[in-house]
Amino acid sequence: MAIRKVARLGHPVLRQAARAFESDEITSVETRQLVNDMLQTMEDYGGVGLAAPQVHESVQLAIIEVGEENERYFVEKGVPLVVVLNPKLSITDPTLSGFWEGCLSVPELRGYVERPAGIQVDFTDINGERQRLKADGFFATVLQHELDHLSGVLYTDKLKDPTQFAFLQEFGRYHNDDDE
Repeated sequence: MAIRKVARLGHPVLRQAARAFESDEITSVETRQLVNDMLQTMEDYGGVGLAAPQVHESVQLAIIEVGEENERYFVEKGVPLVVVLNPKLSITDPTLSGFWEGCLSVPELRGYVERPAGIQVDFTDINGERQRLKADGFFATVLQHELDHLSGVLYTDKLKDPTQFAFLQEFGRYHNDDDE
């Protein structure tokens, strides 16, 4: 396993549509190594999700894991590790739900983003099996954030109010995660 360098805002890999995995690539040693590297990178950087384009790999792969003791995001319940390949997202609840989002590719900044409250994601897991999961609340937000990366979209593209975009240090002084 290796800690990978995270691409930052401005790098072209973050604005590309990632390619889908071919079926024979999904269970390959190289894909498993990429997943392991991403897990180590996400842990090292203190993230709750990471998409392959963020580590300079333009493929449809994202990982999410939110511990209940996470220091960046205070959540009522954690999210066990989810590894999604070739995901297809559909909205199950179009009601907008807002959270202050951050991103390892946009370091030291937070922005208030509204997204659909409920989603369903059909995807292939690391063993090549088709899966479906439903998510709401913070989990739905994190999933949508990571899957946006696979289309070359960053959370900063979804900001509606420029006054709700702040450096993390200022955010900590003047806002909290419950602010709307």
